[in-house]
Amino acid sequence: MELRHLRYFIAVAEEKSFSSAAERLYISQPPLSRQIKQLEKEMGVVLIDRNQRPLKLTEAGVFFYEHALQIVKNSDNLRTMTMRKGAFDGSISIGFVGSILYGTLPRVLSRFSKVYPNIQVKLHELNSWQQTQALTSGKIDVGFGRLLFDDASVRRILLREERLVVAVSADHVLKHRDTVSISDLVNENLLLYPKAPRPSFMDHILKLFSDRGIEPSYFLEVSELHVALGLVAADLGITIVPKSLEYLREKEIIYLPFEDDLLTSPVIMNIRHFDKSELLETLLSIIYQIYEEEDVTHKREHI
Repeated sequence: MELRHLRYFIAVAEEKSFSSAAERLYISQPPLSRQIKQLEKEMGVVLIDRNQRPLKLTEAGVFFYEHALQIVKNSDNLRTMTMRKGAFDGSISIGFVGSILYGTLPRVLSRFSKVYPNIQVKLHELNSWQQTQALTSGKIDVGFGRLLFDDASVRRILLREERLVVAVSADHVLKHRDTVSISDLVNENLLLYPKAPRPSFMDHILKLFSDRGIEPSYFLEVSELHVALGLVAADLGITIVPKSLEYLREKEIIYLPFEDDLLTSPVIMNIRHFDKSELLETLLSIIYQIYEEEDVTHKREHI
């Protein structure tokens, strides 16, 4: 069984027609039919019910199709990622979620540029899910996000757990509290962001509620962080943000810590599996240096 057999089978399964699949693959129908029969003979099972119109996969065919898709995807990703490594152009492309810029990332990039003054740093604002796609497509070399996704091609390095804080207006009833609990927020007008693309930081916050068996009575989805903070400043709701953002609009907004230390947002470094480049090793080392200088709790890993 060769990779081309999988591509042929996927085309037939999706087109539900040998003739349409042949057009899609730019080959004639007779050799395509022979290749699929050869595949079935090798597997010892019938994958396609040819008596159905349109064609229908057998139970074994459905199972084979789902796994064939994954194999072809991984093969294509491997090709793309290897081409990116082999065509190094003197740059490093970094994906990031917006909130990371308010933490240590700017200092990390500044120090990295001093170590590698001839390496161009290219930045791409991408949410955590988009970073996964960008890594496997070769668009970026490393990403910094806040959500975990399972993908066999991507390794997640948990850099730290950052505490969350509640942003309220200077006129809000909670403004004099030293700490708040998440249950205190149930009946508040909770502003969540970003609205799209999903999943996003919004889903992380909603999960913090659901994990404790509660849910907000009302919440409003807004496009981005700064919209949420603008509405908070106008006393039109409250929001939850990572602690590193608590200096934003500090004359109009009060940031209250949670009494529960487990209410955190992870900071995650995303890289391609088995990518052990010197640039990435140095980048991770600089992050840990800054964490140690700033007494940030973290656990060391190696590329």
